[in-house]
Amino acid sequence: MRFAVDAHAIGRHLTGNEVYIRSLLNSLAAQDPDADLLAYVSSDEARRALSSKIRTRRVSTNPFRRLGFDLPAKVLQDQPDLLHVQYTAPLGCPVPVVVSVHDVSFLEHPEYFTPERAWQLRCTVGHTVRHAAKILTGSEFSRTAILKAYGDLEEDQVVVVPNAAPSEFRVISREAAASAVCDRFSIPGPFLLGVGDLQPRKNQIGLIRAFARLIRAYPQFPHSLVLAGKETWFAPRVHEAARESGVADRIRFVGFVSDRELLQLYNACDVFVFPSYYEGFGLPALEAMACGRAVVSSNTSALPEVVDGAALLCDPYSVGEMVRAIADLLLDSELRARMGRLGLQRAAHFSWRSAAQKTLDVYQAVAEAPRTVTQRVALTTVIH
Repeated sequence: MRFAVDAHAIGRHLTGNEVYIRSLLNSLAAQDPDADLLAYVSSDEARRALSSKIRTRRVSTNPFRRLGFDLPAKVLQDQPDLLHVQYTAPLGCPVPVVVSVHDVSFLEHPEYFTPERAWQLRCTVGHTVRHAAKILTGSEFSRTAILKAYGDLEEDQVVVVPNAAPSEFRVISREAAASAVCDRFSIPGPFLLGVGDLQPRKNQIGLIRAFARLIRAYPQFPHSLVLAGKETWFAPRVHEAARESGVADRIRFVGFVSDRELLQLYNACDVFVFPSYYEGFGLPALEAMACGRAVVSSNTSALPEVVDGAALLCDPYSVGEMVRAIADLLLDSELRARMGRLGLQRAAHFSWRSAAQKTLDVYQAVAEAPRTVTQRVALTTVIH
């Protein structure tokens, strides 16, 4: 069987979407060496990031050209048994579609997006979901949200395939990590870490306010706050909050970081704080746990399901709760160590090997199902 995957996100700093599709593809190649895997990529970096067992073909970085011309044309040429996409499939796709929808925040919280982006996702994802053979998502929370948002779906159409921390995120020497962070980012002392694009739902403004209150309440803490994540349309408001915090000299924005740099940041930090308002899975929390870090996490959306007692939970809308959770970990080294151990154990419950096998099971079920008349006619028309 031939399985095609839209992998345009790889190498384009698309954070969670990029990590997901890269990790999945490489795990699929390792799980089934005989599988005929074809990845549609948009950069040379993507080719270098993928297993040599995976064939690649180039598609445009422009979404209109990619979805409107490149993908439909190449799918017709390559004749895969299915096409796997994230969120949006090309119009008139002539083969069955498997779509990964990580969350439906664009429907439940459109205020987290620009109006244009929220409108675009409502239209394109809605069309894709309603025409997909199967929908994959990372958590029971997201599965429930998808079924509620698109009420005409059959329940067995939405399949939970949990994500995992990539294997490169692991425990390394804290001293070596701290030295690397100091050399690369000029951050010499202990620090708290937050990770995520600078956007409304990641709640960096709430974290900045909590950090400022923490330092006022506990002036003995020497910590800085390090925020790693790509700048977006919302970034100026986050930077403004930092300037007005009263502790701006102790807040560092390091921008988008490579996986190697992120590994060092996770291992060097004292506490990882993930106060996101809404997550379909919450991969950064799991990555930090895989590095042995104590985690403070929101008690909303999929995060309690993912961390499952291995993090201190707080209400992301409550600065006071966030401060108390962080302070508890910084003041109690035994608690901090215990949460780190629990996090390691929890992270080990997830693996890309398992995710790849579950995804292959879905692929095979879709590929073996009878084609619709429309798909058979479309393929026959082009081939002949």
